[in-house]
Amino acid sequence: MRPGLWQILIVILIIALVFGAKKIPEIARALGRSSGEFKKGLKEGNAAAAEKADEIKKALLEEDAKPKDK
Repeated sequence: MRPGLWQILIVILIIALVFGAKKIPEIARALGRSSGEFKKGLKEGNAAAAEKADEIKKALLEEDAKPKDK
């Protein structure tokens, strides 16, 4: 269920009343920075996971390539 236009406007009005018009740009910048940091962390985490998966695949392939003693 998505919020309607009136619901969004009411929330914006309440935020403006609580924080004041001067604080809203600061809050928006902080939210933008934190969102950027979160995305950066996700990319780094995904890259680390992919690197680890490649290491495991390589180790498994090397293990399969070894001659087996009977």
